[in-house]
Amino acid sequence: MSLSSIQDFVEPINLSFLSKDEGYRDTQLGKHIKSYEDQLPDITDADIVLIGAGECRGAGFALNGFEAANAVRAALYNLYYWHAQVTIADIGNVKLGQSIQDSYAALRTVIAELILQNKKVVIMGGSHDLTLPQYHAYTAIPTLVNAVVADAKIDLDLEARLPSDHFLEELFTGLPNHLNHYAHIGFQSYFMHPHMLETIDKLRFDCFRLGVVRESIEEMEPVIRDSHMMSFDISAIQHAQAPANVITPNGFNGEEACVLMQYAGMSWKTSSIGLFGYQAELDHHGLTAIQMAQMIWYIIDGVHRGKKEAPLTALDRFKEFQIAFSDIDTQFLQSKSTGRWWMKLHNEEWMPCSYKDYLVASNNEIPERWLRALERE
Repeated sequence: MSLSSIQDFVEPINLSFLSKDEGYRDTQLGKHIKSYEDQLPDITDADIVLIGAGECRGAGFALNGFEAANAVRAALYNLYYWHAQVTIADIGNVKLGQSIQDSYAALRTVIAELILQNKKVVIMGGSHDLTLPQYHAYTAIPTLVNAVVADAKIDLDLEARLPSDHFLEELFTGLPNHLNHYAHIGFQSYFMHPHMLETIDKLRFDCFRLGVVRESIEEMEPVIRDSHMMSFDISAIQHAQAPANVITPNGFNGEEACVLMQYAGMSWKTSSIGLFGYQAELDHHGLTAIQMAQMIWYIIDGVHRGKKEAPLTALDRFKEFQIAFSDIDTQFLQSKSTGRWWMKLHNEEWMPCSYKDYLVASNNEIPERWLRALERE
């Protein structure tokens, strides 16, 4: 595969900070990740492509190169490689531009090329407004985009000066617009204007409060499975488990963040995952970098699990359930391989769902997921 189209937008990794002189064991990821040192690696067979981002002016920070991305790499490369069937490449860092818009354009170009090549792209580092070039990369397909964001706040503060605090305005209303659906996971109510949720609900978008998600995190799996892109701000993780989060002491614990990443890895549809908002200079003992590295490890684990999933056309690989609720006849499918669920909508399309949705339908009630899908038409 030729990557000449993005050669000018990325720069190699200086692996000296990874203690490469000491070498990696054959069982560590650092021994198996194809890294861009002297030349771009061949990513023909790569399932996951890692890229570093350093643009953080959108959050009011001075540029500090790729310290954040490299800190995550240093932790990731030392983890153990359990998934021999998953091939990983690291094509280096996306070059910083003279302006934020220049950096956006470079990142958008790189992500677009990789998703056109059917790769799952993982972006490490940079401020949360880099969600915008991640989103705009999908104009290259083109397709209407389902986006999922995990963040303690909903970045829609129209009075804020910094792009990282209001970038969702462009995501929701910018032209040309190719946003089909937006879901927000893990917002914390005390950061929210009371009327903001009403506004988002009028757009038929979904918002899931932190406490609700933590009570039934498995309900987020269908939400993420149906997304094209996922953006994760480290402020969604408790400060105690991600010390570089200086926004709030509360949030997901480390294991819950990893579970969400595993869901994104399992999804065939989710082609880009951004891990944003990390400032290495705020990180005590590098624990946030280790947390993010473990989240990427769970993306790899999810890809491994997702390889076991059969296409929906292979009905012998699924359990089929005929259900009638509220005068509606439909079908549910459960994968024999992964246990995941789908339900057939009135338009004959299969929508990711959960076991809970099946139980609700079995009780002759309409699942909320079904109703929300109907509202968005």
